[in-house]
Amino acid sequence: MIMKRLSICVDIDGTITDPFYWVDDVNQHFNKSIKPEEITTYNIPKAHNISDEAFLEYYMEYGAKMHLSAKIREGAAYYLQELHNVHNIYYVTARMSHMNDVTEVWFNKYSVPFKEIYYLGSHDKLNKAQELNCDIFIEDRLENALQLSEAGIEVYLVDCPYNQFELNDKIIRVNTWEDIYNEVNKRFREW
Repeated sequence: MIMKRLSICVDIDGTITDPFYWVDDVNQHFNKSIKPEEITTYNIPKAHNISDEAFLEYYMEYGAKMHLSAKIREGAAYYLQELHNVHNIYYVTARMSHMNDVTEVWFNKYSVPFKEIYYLGSHDKLNKAQELNCDIFIEDRLENALQLSEAGIEVYLVDCPYNQFELNDKIIRVNTWEDIYNEVNKRFREW
């Protein structure tokens, strides 16, 4: 019996990376002292009480440096390789396309397997997920998880202080990449 390879879409920032790798740099640049546990929104400008324009200007100048300094979540590279061996893995990120070289350097630095990375420049990931026939989407941003799940896509929401809200039954909260791997395998056996 041949089992179907799952189509798994994976977000990058906060899902593969440590969710707060950017806090120190943003604090320093904007003379703030926000602590990760105080961040209750995914929106960086709102979390730091700065304008969207000021953050965009900062990001355009320092975004590459910021992304390159990101730490990887424990177990992410190992479990992504395990999943990559069996399933179709697509990285779908809100990063802008000019971050492609930086992102690939970072993936290689941490030995994260990849074939395709989609740079949307927007948090609206639904169309790309549908285009990729996504079975499971691994995400940390609550608004994305809700939108994707309401369209019928199963979502594994990586637990973070900024996504502590009520979830629907198509969203599974996970804490670690081992949890994600186990949930994918459980779902794979059910298909």
